[in-house]
Amino acid sequence: MNSLSDRQIKILKAIIDEYIATALPVGSNTIERKYNLGVSPATIRNEMVKLTEEGYLKKSHSSSGRSPTPAALKFYVSNLMKEQQLSLTEEVAVKEKVWDHRDELDKFLREMTKELALRTKELALSMTEEGDIYTAGMANILEFPEFFDIDLTKSLLAHLDDADYWKGLLNHSPEESQVGILIGDDLGDELYESCGFVFRRFEAGPHTGVIGVVGPARLNYSRIYPTVRYFGELIDEIFRSW
Repeated sequence: MNSLSDRQIKILKAIIDEYIATALPVGSNTIERKYNLGVSPATIRNEMVKLTEEGYLKKSHSSSGRSPTPAALKFYVSNLMKEQQLSLTEEVAVKEKVWDHRDELDKFLREMTKELALRTKELALSMTEEGDIYTAGMANILEFPEFFDIDLTKSLLAHLDDADYWKGLLNHSPEESQVGILIGDDLGDELYESCGFVFRRFEAGPHTGVIGVVGPARLNYSRIYPTVRYFGELIDEIFRSW
């Protein structure tokens, strides 16, 4: 992919922000009307064509609008989004909730996963290297239109206790302390084109694992990315003295 102009970046960010908010393909008129970029719909359309050619946008089958590709969403996370950190009050509340379980990893990860689902309003998942899987917030995915597709939802739920599936994904993911993002084809099945997984590896004494959230590809990354990072860092911190 070639480097983008400032105007293309502004248009791409507007499209992604709109898509994250609505789950709908985005047209040039919507961008011109709502985002005050100072350019005409015709100019926006021309730039959208170029962004499509560069692999950042894809055309919808059902409308004239366009949606961001996984590459665009990753570019957004790396370069464009403004992180919304947990407040200090929220961080303290999470730590207090799980602190008493720090001597028993099973209960601790169960509570951490529940708290992550609560804070993100997503399906949260954690797993140790031994294949123990913890999930919480399964009902949350039903709030998103992407998961009105019963085949997609059944397949995802069937994978939730499949440790080999998640281990296979993590073989192609970042090292410790980095937040990983898997979108669409990264998840190993074209059925998951509209899904995303944000996670962080952790170390808990002699054990390693991951904690993260599963949801639509248009996850609220500005909130979820720093939240997942904090949860992973908190596990590392609490178990550092083991």
